[in-house]
Amino acid sequence: MSVGNLLRSSYLYYFSQPASDRTLFKAMKGRPIRSIVEIGVSLGGRTERLLEVAAWQPQSLPLQYTGIDLFDSRPVGQPKLSLKQAFHDLRATGATIRLVPGDPLAALSRTANALSGTDLLLVSGPQDTHSLAAAWKYVPRMIHPETLVFVEQSSESAKNPAWRLLAGAEITRLAAAAGRALRQAA
Repeated sequence: MSVGNLLRSSYLYYFSQPASDRTLFKAMKGRPIRSIVEIGVSLGGRTERLLEVAAWQPQSLPLQYTGIDLFDSRPVGQPKLSLKQAFHDLRATGATIRLVPGDPLAALSRTANALSGTDLLLVSGPQDTHSLAAAWKYVPRMIHPETLVFVEQSSESAKNPAWRLLAGAEITRLAAAAGRALRQAA
């Protein structure tokens, strides 16, 4: 690793802001992350930094990123992010970028099968609670045993939200609850 990369990695792992993102960067360290799915695309540069850390892996496999967001249809009160601008900003990372407009349930119901083999799944930002709860039904078909699944947790006392790593058992429980809810609704 070059001196420049060593300094950059030290900065991202120990000094980058917001501090909660360091949890993600450290979790990725030494793991072959080649496919990232983010539900709720970040505006603050986190996604670009995630792709930068993933690109440090010695494997020369292509890096794929899928961002699921309402984009131009974000509700009032959330920062605006156009699909065109998000693609423009992320294209510069060199990763294969796929942006899927829609709420978590609608987007994952269309794309979950194409997202199998996801290495890192992030659920961030404010999401429609009902849509996200139902979308967990599709997550097990996307992930493998080594997949890292993080959910951003907001806290009233904390200025910045924190990331929580979900265990496989919790993902299975969320998926089963979503399946039951969808069956009851039908």
